[in-house]
Amino acid sequence: MSNIDELVFIHQVAAPCHLAVLAESIGINTQVIKKPAELVVAQDRRRLFLVSQKGAALDSKGIPLMAARLISQGPVALYQVDRQTLDARSALLLGIKGLLFDDQGMDLLLTGLNKMIDNELWYDRVLISEAFNHLVKKLDSRDEMPADTVSMLQMLTARERMIIQLVASGARNKEIAHQLCISEHTVKAHISSIFRKTQSRNRVELLRWAQSHQAHFEFRT
Repeated sequence: MSNIDELVFIHQVAAPCHLAVLAESIGINTQVIKKPAELVVAQDRRRLFLVSQKGAALDSKGIPLMAARLISQGPVALYQVDRQTLDARSALLLGIKGLLFDDQGMDLLLTGLNKMIDNELWYDRVLISEAFNHLVKKLDSRDEMPADTVSMLQMLTARERMIIQLVASGARNKEIAHQLCISEHTVKAHISSIFRKTQSRNRVELLRWAQSHQAHFEFRT
């Protein structure tokens, strides 16, 4: 649990928060908040906020309004998610780290929770692939591009663009290293360079950066 000190569950339903109980039973520090107004954001703690979709006020995409507000305070995930009422792609593009669905077993929920604690995204790989591929097709159209966008794109090397395409396919760092015959350490260095050049802090922000520029460029596959 190197990246997160505490899990904070925003649980606005009467039923017990079984996921919080499970997390605490295996030694993860947890806090359950029944009323969002009671939440005190602590700057000295590394927290993962988990917002229940059930009982929450939702936007038109089924995303809890509370989640959107918390994103600026730290990583946010959603749990007790109804697949039929939430637009998963919108959640990914918003910056939500992952989705824990109400029809999943506790073993899978715990696996997803641990992945997010380790700073990984927890989404269906097909969804991640589709979202990135949509953006990867938007990279190289130079018509009427702002100068800062042109500068950012020119800084990306061919290898970095290739890595973006592999990330788009849902590949992890180890898989990228194997496919390109380079070390995992080198992959991490390339991804750090991509983040720096696009002013992104992580894969989600890279996705959002590309989304915000999609009218001005196309990724070439």
